Amino acid sequence: MATLTNDEIIEALKEKSLIEISDLVKQFEETFGVTAAAPVAVAAAPAAGGGGGGEEASAEQDEFDVILESAGDKKIQVIKVVRELTSLGLKEAKDLVDGAPKTVLEKANKETADKAKEALEGAGASVSVK
Repeated sequence: MATLTNDEIIEALKEKSLIEISDLVKQFEETFGVTAAAPVAVAAAPAAGGGGGGEEASAEQDEFDVILESAGDKKIQVIKVVRELTSLGLKEAKDLVDGAPKTVLEKANKETADKAKEALEGAGASVSVK
C-alpha cells in the first residue's frame, strides 16, 4: 500500500465538501480514540464555570457562524466570494450557494465573521451571523 504524503492528503481534502471533511474528522476521532475539539473544550470551560451568568456568556460571544440565507441576483459573484472564504472547489461552492440557507463559516471570530458578511453582502447575498 502506497503511503500518501501530507501534501497529497491536503490536495485530496481540497476536493471534499465541508460536510465530508466533518464526517472524516468524526471517523478519525472514533478510529484513533482522539478528539480534535480539545482546544474548544478548554476555551469553553471558563464560560461554563461562571454559573448562572447565561446572559453574560451570550453577551461575550466570541464564536460566530456566518449563514448564507440566499444568493440574490448575482449568484456567480456570491460563488466566487464563498470560494475565497472557504477554499472550496467550484462545484462545492456552487452546491453550497444553491442549497442556501447554508453555513459558510463556523466558529469564526467576530472580525472574520463581519468581514465575511460584508464580502457576501457586497456580492449581493443575504447573510446572517449567529
